[in-house]
Amino acid sequence: MGYTIAVAGKGGTGKTTLTGLLIDQLVKSNEKPILAVDADANANLNEVLGEEIECTIGAIREEVSKRENAGNSFPGGMTKAQYLKYRLNAIITEGKGYDLIAMGRSEGQGCYCYVNGMLREQIDSLSDSYKYLVIDNEAGMEHLSRKTTKKIDTLFLVSDASRRGIQAAGRINELVKELELNVSNIYLIVNRVPEGVLKADTVEEIRKQGMNLIGVVPMDHQVYEYDAEGIPLVQLPEDSISKKALRGILSEIQFKK
Repeated sequence: MGYTIAVAGKGGTGKTTLTGLLIDQLVKSNEKPILAVDADANANLNEVLGEEIECTIGAIREEVSKRENAGNSFPGGMTKAQYLKYRLNAIITEGKGYDLIAMGRSEGQGCYCYVNGMLREQIDSLSDSYKYLVIDNEAGMEHLSRKTTKKIDTLFLVSDASRRGIQAAGRINELVKELELNVSNIYLIVNRVPEGVLKADTVEEIRKQGMNLIGVVPMDHQVYEYDAEGIPLVQLPEDSISKKALRGILSEIQFKK
């Protein structure tokens, strides 16, 4: 299985932006191929990367459940497991140096335990063909708690510079321990920091939460401008504030099993 990186944090901290820039940096460092999984129900990692997605895993999950509830058979005499595998392979979006899968949202009712189990197996199987598996998680820890992937080599917790943001990241950090998830390394990234300098109270809160701060990303007005104009954020200049900060953070980490 490839080296697994997961990114998590409360909504609005810019974790999807950082995930996209992380993928971009890995590609440019020739650390590929990469399987990117957008596990946020409000899928928009593709927009950061500048890709179009045609279907999500959530939509497939709904389709399979509706077929079963209606008593319909699967095309070509396939079993449910075979059909799920076929559809999952068919929705992979091919990028430059990476492939992208979007989990999406399921609107229907009922238990999806079997389907989630199949998806977990398929993602584990697919990741064998990639050097890295990068997962952009939703605001909570739903997909991590479901153990969508068996292990996580590095988990980045993303927070803004507020005390409440740090506390929210701390709660996720504690939840990882409570769920006894297989996570090797956990690092905190504080994003959108005014002038790139944390206040003393914020630093103290990080210490209280017992988190390992790996770096900060200063407030970057170019991110806002690109986002407002609908320009993929991976197209930011290489000397942009966000890209430079993320390169510095990644230089502190050796991605080794």
